[in-house]
Amino acid sequence: MGIKIIAKNKRAGYDYHLVEKFEAGLVLQGTEVKSLRDGKVTIAEAHITIDKDGEAWANNIKIPQYEFGNIHNHKEDRKRKLLLHESEIKYIEHEAKAQRLTIVPTIIYFKGSRVKLEIALAKGKKLHDKRADKAEKDVKKRIRTGDY
Repeated sequence: MGIKIIAKNKRAGYDYHLVEKFEAGLVLQGTEVKSLRDGKVTIAEAHITIDKDGEAWANNIKIPQYEFGNIHNHKEDRKRKLLLHESEIKYIEHEAKAQRLTIVPTIIYFKGSRVKLEIALAKGKKLHDKRADKAEKDVKKRIRTGDY
């Protein structure tokens, strides 16, 4: 089964320490899948919530309306249900509350013909952590290019 990445959330790695990752399915409408096949999606501002009924939801994932859609086209920024096992949802919810972590989407991709969303339990970085990461990245780049 091939994996085709649609979009990555580069801000997640910059703003957060990614602690643990999970793969979740998404409940989508037909025109949303067609827009995703065209590579049109934004997950930079998205976040994941778990409601009182024990269901996980993806909020603020922007999938633009399908260009050739008709009156049955989808709403662009609706909440989308995540497909996870009940035990996974309970574990994620417990860890997020106990360790004060955030749940962020990192990658949206096709796995075979199904759309999957990789989510991560993440801890926010402080400003000095971001500076240290950037300095380390610059050093590695200089070593790789031989410019030191």
